[in-house]
Amino acid sequence: MPDQKKLAQAAQVFKQARYPVALTGAGVSTPSGIPDFRSPGKGLWKKADPFSVASIWGFIEQPQSFYDWLKPLAGLMKTARPNPAHHALAQLEALGKLNAIITQNIDGLHQSAGSQRVLEVHGHLRQATCIRCYHMVDAQPLFDKFIRDGAVPHCEICGGVMKPNAVLFGEMMPVGIMYEADQESKKCDVMLIAGSSLEVAPAADLPLVAKKNGAQLIIVNKSSTPLDGVAAVIIRDDVAVALPKLVELVQK
Repeated sequence: MPDQKKLAQAAQVFKQARYPVALTGAGVSTPSGIPDFRSPGKGLWKKADPFSVASIWGFIEQPQSFYDWLKPLAGLMKTARPNPAHHALAQLEALGKLNAIITQNIDGLHQSAGSQRVLEVHGHLRQATCIRCYHMVDAQPLFDKFIRDGAVPHCEICGGVMKPNAVLFGEMMPVGIMYEADQESKKCDVMLIAGSSLEVAPAADLPLVAKKNGAQLIIVNKSSTPLDGVAAVIIRDDVAVALPKLVELVQK
């Protein structure tokens, strides 16, 4: 069970908040069956070198290797459903207690749960873009075809390789989304950090932006983070358990 005292402290912070926002990482989606990147023995990077398969240079040179690595993940994301953590965050927004979700995730589960304002700083898998002519299409039909035949998706216009609209290593973050995320971090007076190791910049720097501008940080994560020392409340538990409990207390 989550620490009831710390949950109560977090709920009190939320009740007093003027403009709360959330920052979510891979840990929010692991209860939905989507593996994170760094967990010992299970993380996606334990099975492949990210700079070989998931960098823009690796993608350009060996798109087949990228798609072979992506195949099981794409299948999991297609069947994954929002878990109680996603639903809790959507409920906070519906209650007027959450103004935006800044997410490092690319699975779209926040939107599936009903969240309206989601800033996807690492992009998403809903669309794919040709790296030659920049023609953009819905990605799911491409993934479905790849899962069936194993062939790298190519552009129907020019024949170039189609790349999912997720940010790969070596690529720029989406400028407009990052600007919005930075503005939300400066504006908020409470930032709820859920399921993030806070190890991947620049998203991991956003809580520092919030803190510098006077916000209180609430961290809900199974393991420690580099910002535990400056957090107002730390809840060391499963987000799918702790966040619904937090919502219950916020409503009391």
